Amino acid sequence: MPNSSSRNPNAAARAPRGGPRQDRASADAGFPLGTVPRLPADAGFFLDIDGTLLDIAEKPQLVRIDEDLVGLLPTLRHAAGGALALISGRSIAEIDRLFGTSIFCAAGQHGAERRDFAGKIHRHRVPLAGIRKAQRQLGRMVARHPALVLEDKGMNLALHYRLAPELGAAVYEAVRRLAEELGEDFEMQAGKMVMEIKPSGKDKGTAIAEFLEEAPFRGRFPVFIGDDLTDEFGFELINRVGGCSVKVGEGGSAAHWQLPSADAVRAWLRRFLERSRENP
Repeated sequence: MPNSSSRNPNAAARAPRGGPRQDRASADAGFPLGTVPRLPADAGFFLDIDGTLLDIAEKPQLVRIDEDLVGLLPTLRHAAGGALALISGRSIAEIDRLFGTSIFCAAGQHGAERRDFAGKIHRHRVPLAGIRKAQRQLGRMVARHPALVLEDKGMNLALHYRLAPELGAAVYEAVRRLAEELGEDFEMQAGKMVMEIKPSGKDKGTAIAEFLEEAPFRGRFPVFIGDDLTDEFGFELINRVGGCSVKVGEGGSAAHWQLPSADAVRAWLRRFLERSRENP
């Protein structure tokens, strides 16, 4: 994660740093849970899922979408003129499984795949024979250490060690070696208690940049909320274009603002909705 001073999420609100567009968001002094801005009416939203809209589960497959989120996201999308996209390390297929009948613009596998507003899927072209070999090797490691969880996302492999933190160094070395063997088409990506092998050249920042070139996101004030190392690419992109970057949880970050939890994220988004109803 880029070096920056850690921000106290309970500190008094302050004006954001950043490019010329950032002054369209003023400090939301009435929001008690964190240092966040009052967003303009033309905001467009890019939202991470795990650790941002939802608390992180011990295993990715244990995550469930609650009724509050089921109602919140479509309402927020409508208020933003359709400009809402989910930006996740999960695959688009897995995002759709989680959200059921609600289909959103989405970037999956850290930007390696993307569904635009028209519903078209864009996929990064990478050779998959090597990733299947890496999957088999990591599968053997999981067989020796059942507390590890191997997640196959299609173009991306994630080895979770949340249930076995003592194996963190071994997981790091195994994934580093395999990513090196795969060559320049793939790279290693660290996350919260997880190491991943992902396609090179795509990340959450590139996915957001692609959305910003298209309707209905083009011309809107971009807001990205995330919690993990993989979200730093998105924060840096948002900062460059003068939008609003929000880190969830503790720790230093390139993000200009910080909220303490997924509950605080939802509360802040609901405040935006309340203001949009007051000023249609």
